[in-house]
Amino acid sequence: MHKQCKCGSAMNIRLRTVIYQNKVQIENVPIFSCAVCQRSEVFAEVKPELTGVIGQLGTVPDKQLLQFEDISEIAHLMVKVTEKKRASDPVETIVEERINELLDLLLLAQSLEDEPWTQEIRKRLAQIAKHSPSVNDLA
Repeated sequence: MHKQCKCGSAMNIRLRTVIYQNKVQIENVPIFSCAVCQRSEVFAEVKPELTGVIGQLGTVPDKQLLQFEDISEIAHLMVKVTEKKRASDPVETIVEERINELLDLLLLAQSLEDEPWTQEIRKRLAQIAKHSPSVNDLA
């Protein structure tokens, strides 16, 4: 996946670690990077989740390590797509497997009447549905 940089070169998307306040490492954040001018920017589709996490951390966060794929379903799918063992799998297959996994979890959460868990799973499914054209571009 590519994007044009302001310098005119192509920016490639990578999973990177974002460091907040020199204390919090947020791993596997999708970032566009330019090899020519070193400019980088957060992948627009995950920016709301990232800013939400940073907002929850506050201005004086404790030292910690967060896995962004646990927060953003787009990041989760990008991690899966880039795994070596999945290199030959079509992106559509990986997305379909994840949707089925989430639907199974949704049924379990509903059967346990766990409303917070149910809402979290619905939120993740909505992230996939909202960004499905972007997910198809990950290959």
